[in-house]
Amino acid sequence: MEAQRGKRREEYRCTVRDKVEEAKWKGLCVNDHWQQMKGLMMETAHDICGMTKGPRRHKETWWWNEEVAEAVREKKIK
Repeated sequence: MEAQRGKRREEYRCTVRDKVEEAKWKGLCVNDHWQQMKGLMMETAHDICGMTKGPRRHKETWWWNEEVAEAVREKKIK
């Protein structure tokens, strides 16, 4: 796992370096320069690492059964 992480880290570093060398930087104000650099880094990270959907909202629980569901329904009605 650590070896794979190291490979991705190196791939990210090299790709960002290449994109920075190719980018047009002259004539940009600081904010535009920052936005271009940020976009370049975010795009590279997405391409190499991918993106997750985020944490699951409803984790499966062993204690949730029909009896508990019925008790919750009754409590909501009251």
